[in-house]
Amino acid sequence: MKTWKRAVITPDTAIMEAIRILDEASMQICLVVNSDDVLVGTITDGDIRRGILRKVALTDPVQKIMNNSPQTVGPEKHDQEILDLMAHLQIHQIPVIDEAGRVLDLKAVNHLVSSHVSKPNWVVLMAGGLGSRLHPLTENLPKPMIPVGPKPVLETILENFIEQGFRKFYISVNYKAEIVKQHFADGGRWGAEIRYLHEKTPLGTAGPLGLIEEIPPDPLLVMNGDLLTRVKFENILAYHRERGATATMAVREYDFQVPFGVVRIEDTNIVGIDEKPVHKFFVNAGIYVIEPDVLALTDRGQYQDMPNLFQSIIDAEKMTSVFPVREYWLDIGRLDDLDQAKREFDDNFNN
Repeated sequence: MKTWKRAVITPDTAIMEAIRILDEASMQICLVVNSDDVLVGTITDGDIRRGILRKVALTDPVQKIMNNSPQTVGPEKHDQEILDLMAHLQIHQIPVIDEAGRVLDLKAVNHLVSSHVSKPNWVVLMAGGLGSRLHPLTENLPKPMIPVGPKPVLETILENFIEQGFRKFYISVNYKAEIVKQHFADGGRWGAEIRYLHEKTPLGTAGPLGLIEEIPPDPLLVMNGDLLTRVKFENILAYHRERGATATMAVREYDFQVPFGVVRIEDTNIVGIDEKPVHKFFVNAGIYVIEPDVLALTDRGQYQDMPNLFQSIIDAEKMTSVFPVREYWLDIGRLDDLDQAKREFDDNFNN
């Protein structure tokens, strides 16, 4: 049976079911067909994340978020022609349809070229912080080197990137830098290349970018060194390219419940009372994609946080975008979070 058939759904399929198929199937796309098996749309990871930003419920049908005009090709197209078209359009899958619009096949980049080719993007892991909220554990260890499961958090992060095809890394170091450098060395043990960005003084979550000597040719992935997540980093890169953004910030939905009844007032009149309402926000998730020219907005050796860098990009009237994280994500910045990470590690990282 052709594997792409597992990605076929109907317009009334729930979005949460499409998410399950996307996460489990290798094609990274769902093909939406009508009762005559004619292709009427597609669903990709980006479509779902844009729906999340629009507050579409995951129980809603996929027809609310699907691409109604997907790119397709006919059966006469050769693989190289299809690869060239994918490269031109910056997409990763193209359905093959017959004259009636019925799906015959699904072509995907990772099936047409070797899946073992390393991704060219450099990854910057921020590991120089003091970790003061995790005292006394950080008296002798930098926060990213605290063990969760059988290894330090930073090692799990590194191996997660390597598993997804990334091989080139910068690690920013400051507090107890030698512990990080002795453990990871040049990355050869993992078949990776690791370079270090040495912060003489703490430079914040963006300042270390100013220490990069060579301007890379491809977008940089930047991530805090104290996060555990199952985000597929190729998805955020693809989303970034699709949006044509100069910088993309991963965000998470955060709920805050007011512990009291909120009184709505007009003049001196009560017009309504909302009992313990829940407010929803999108908050910074500590994962970013930035174009190489963003490095020009950093100053070597100067403190800078990511919100300030993004504001500089906005002030320069360049495109920024947000990428909503729906996968497992946990910041181990507090002792309670660290305990949670230890409890959940095997379920999320030993499979």
